[in-house]
Amino acid sequence: MKNLKFTVVIGLLCLISTTICAQDANQDEPAGSVIQTLTPSKLIGKGQFDIKWFNNLYTQTESTFTEGTEPRETFFTSTIEGYTGVSENRRVNLGLILEFRSNVVADRSALDVFSFDGEFGTARSGFTSIAPSVKFVPFASVNNFSIQSSFFIPLVDNEVEDFIFDEQGNQLTNGVFLDQNGFIWQNRFFYDYTFPGDKFQLFTELNSELNFGDADDSFANNSINLTPGVFFSYFPSSKFTVLALAQHSQRIDLGNDFEQDFTAMGGGLKYQLTDEVNVEALYTNFVRGNNTGLGETFNLGVRLVF
Repeated sequence: MKNLKFTVVIGLLCLISTTICAQDANQDEPAGSVIQTLTPSKLIGKGQFDIKWFNNLYTQTESTFTEGTEPRETFFTSTIEGYTGVSENRRVNLGLILEFRSNVVADRSALDVFSFDGEFGTARSGFTSIAPSVKFVPFASVNNFSIQSSFFIPLVDNEVEDFIFDEQGNQLTNGVFLDQNGFIWQNRFFYDYTFPGDKFQLFTELNSELNFGDADDSFANNSINLTPGVFFSYFPSSKFTVLALAQHSQRIDLGNDFEQDFTAMGGGLKYQLTDEVNVEALYTNFVRGNNTGLGETFNLGVRLVF
């Protein structure tokens, strides 16, 4: 416990230090729509707000743990991210991230995640984590490269619960997983490049997550997760884009005796509804992996910048 408290303090100090060390950059107003010019690599100006509501529904009937089909499991995550600019020259944004999850197992319909019925042994839901967050541009001369550093604090007591047993005491279900019960120090590195003509854009991300806490509380504690991703967008107009994406995730064991990896591919659309509001829809498919499910995701998001 002493080591855990020390690690938490170090994580918070590192998060604060990134804000202190970040310096001012150029605050020229970008031209064009938000989806084209204000990628995650770019920061908003002082006094502006960037609020995003993103919804991810993952559902599976296959995994690498067994062969053939399995009872359906579905995991829904709704995330609200809010940032405000605090730097005169678009180099520092401060914000907060809040996550809500609803999961169903035991071959229930994928849409049952929206029932929020909490049926014993098959469903759980609730707010699962909160994270203070900072985004900053480390190099004044490279305003299309930024880092987002967030410290996730778990709001769940038990990662898995509601096991079902028969009259003889045999376990019939694996319980209902809700979310990781551990601290996460997440650092995301963003970079984008717009090709001449403003019709094509390449966006890259490297997401790193240090998971720590009591090894008995979560399968992910005491591990590092690295997830690089590539997104290639085509803009028929400045207000509309079609994109393709590929992501790989690799969990590295730091003492929890569990490693995991998967690769996902997909695509999506983004549209600028108004000067302040844009929407997006994405689909991904888990094409391979180890110690993981092989499902698919359906994603909807709304972003407001003002």
